[in-house]
Amino acid sequence: MNILLLNGGKNFGSSHGELNHTLHEKAKEILTALGHNVQETVIDTGYDIEAKVEKFVWMDAVIWQMPSWWMHEPWTVKKYIDEVFTAGYGKLYQHDGRHRVIPTEGYGTGGLLHGKKYMLSVTWNAPIEAFTREGDFFEGKGVDGLYMHFHKLNEFLGMSRLPTFICNDVIKNPQVETFLADYQVHLKKVFG
Repeated sequence: MNILLLNGGKNFGSSHGELNHTLHEKAKEILTALGHNVQETVIDTGYDIEAKVEKFVWMDAVIWQMPSWWMHEPWTVKKYIDEVFTAGYGKLYQHDGRHRVIPTEGYGTGGLLHGKKYMLSVTWNAPIEAFTREGDFFEGKGVDGLYMHFHKLNEFLGMSRLPTFICNDVIKNPQVETFLADYQVHLKKVFG
């Protein structure tokens, strides 16, 4: 497969982006060893918008590697999405999917990336129980419930979802070796 790795790690505040950079490098190592063609973008170092549109056309799957800041993707990742996806009109999507005859039907079906897939790999300081336990902070909705907006922006382009990977408790109880081992298993299961 042609796999695009998007590294949304960011040096900001108390974070130096090291864990996300490490996970990004692990993905590159594992996927290359599995025989996949890998291209990458480190969002924080800058990018050529039109070249990034072409990478989405090229890829079969994309992995979004990023931390969570204030319950969603960092602003740099959001800026990347706004710039690249907007510039991708005609290559990534052709319209919102609706037709003037029945404008209330078909929203979100105008994407051009059908058959392509995406995966989220996210890092959180919150423990997994905050996502999965009823009555806890995220009301038992799970990580994918919290990232519904992110899933929908990828689906708007026509892509389908691969299983999400999450590292939890990354500041209060970092277990980097365990995170890397678990990520290797996840990547081999999804892309092996």
